[in-house]
Amino acid sequence: MRPTAASTLETLRTSGRPFALLARDPDTVEVLTGPVVDVDLLADIPLTDAAGTAREVLALVPFRQVRERGFACHDDQAPLRCLVVDAHETLARHEVVAALPTAEVPLRDAGFDIPDDAYAQIVRTVIADEIGRGEGANFVIRRDFTAAVDADPLPAALTWFRALLEHERGAYWTFLISTPDHIAVGASPEAHVVARDGVVTMNPISGTFRHPAGGATVETLSTFLSSTKETEELFMVVDEELKMMSAVCSDGGRITGPLLKEMSRLTHTEYMLRGRSRLDPRDILRETMFAPTVTGSPMQNACTVISRHEQTPRGYYSGVLALFTPRETLTADEPTHDLDAPILIRTAYLVDGRLRVPVGATLVRHSDPYGEVSETHGKAAGVLGAIGAVPRDEAAAAAAVGASDTDEPTAQPRLLADDPGIAALLASRNARLAPFWLNPQGTDDHAPFGHRSTLVVDAEDRFTTMLAHQLAPPGTGRAHRAVERGDRCRAVCCGPGRRRPGAGRSPRCDQRAHPPHA
Repeated sequence: MRPTAASTLETLRTSGRPFALLARDPDTVEVLTGPVVDVDLLADIPLTDAAGTAREVLALVPFRQVRERGFACHDDQAPLRCLVVDAHETLARHEVVAALPTAEVPLRDAGFDIPDDAYAQIVRTVIADEIGRGEGANFVIRRDFTAAVDADPLPAALTWFRALLEHERGAYWTFLISTPDHIAVGASPEAHVVARDGVVTMNPISGTFRHPAGGATVETLSTFLSSTKETEELFMVVDEELKMMSAVCSDGGRITGPLLKEMSRLTHTEYMLRGRSRLDPRDILRETMFAPTVTGSPMQNACTVISRHEQTPRGYYSGVLALFTPRETLTADEPTHDLDAPILIRTAYLVDGRLRVPVGATLVRHSDPYGEVSETHGKAAGVLGAIGAVPRDEAAAAAAVGASDTDEPTAQPRLLADDPGIAALLASRNARLAPFWLNPQGTDDHAPFGHRSTLVVDAEDRFTTMLAHQLAPPGTGRAHRAVERGDRCRAVCCGPGRRRPGAGRSPRCDQRAHPPHA
């Protein structure tokens, strides 16, 4: 007899075994169970058993893994935790909802770990000392909403998971992860990176148009799409993710878009990036740590700024959940697993009787300090309201700064994107993008230096990965490598950096002991 959702959930509740509940489509909930293994590096994620047989693994990747790329962070020793799946069951979503508990989970001693005035001062400091001095274009600084939870942690988390299934719409993944001494429950709005059948996809999203009373119109949407600020914010995210794509894809990645993601109360602008890669999915994950929407840009500087201004480690906030699934059919030199990795945001963590909901605000040059304070309140309220930890006031949520956390897809497709004027405005944005990234690569003789070897100087900004693809002759793919002493080249191309030449001593520029051979 097929187990019922009620019996399966009861077994999970009483067995004490680690498990994960994943809602990745509107109709089902996947139940993954198996032992937990903590590893040090992404390369250590155990995708095969002792006999070399591929197996499914769900990895909980903390922010501290950016150390693998040499980036700064507060190291809290949060484990890279792997659920090695030995059973994978699919249940009907409505049956799971009916079987989950509904008891109220009271909170006490609730509030932010950083007071509003102190957070506003952090915003001022980042704008003046980091953005104002050219350290980067935008940075995400977080703070945590915390509370004591006296209830049994697993029933509390199951209750919150039910609330998400019932009330949260449009999430990429809705999930509950239960491992020893650590529970995470959330609804991530978007994938960070997906690798399936050798195709890598990233989906940079930025720019939010909040619909006016009565709904969006061609006129109001046109005003939004004409905004230079909104256009440039989307380009900043595209730039950062295209750098990552260039590092993992043999063709560097191709841009399609911009597109509109139309929701009931919001419209977002987005691009799709796709490229081909034969890399191990663990390597793809390493090279794409982590999403610029939750860190900032440029990425390496963003991590340094975060470590200077965030008062505590991030834990799993802005990391990823990563599901590695064995591929059924393989050809030579292809990766053995597909990868599906949503961003770990809009997530509540329950550890040692304490609830923690990390939220961040994206700081730019013109940020208003108390406006960013309000954004963190709105985002925290969105998560807490979604899990039922605070009363749901839909009218208040719609008016809040963070109302996008509870937005829903439109019931019927809207036609605004099909309006000729809207389509023309969207297309006009690509006039500022290099055609190289919009067209299939390898079809034109685009190499400016022919087949001559070229030295690309990396000034601590991974635009150099994009330059290497643009400089390579057609068909050579990722024909670049690190320079060794004694190498010679016939041309030099300097990548972008944060300082102009001669602007004072900087460790990144102090390479005079080994000058390149131009």
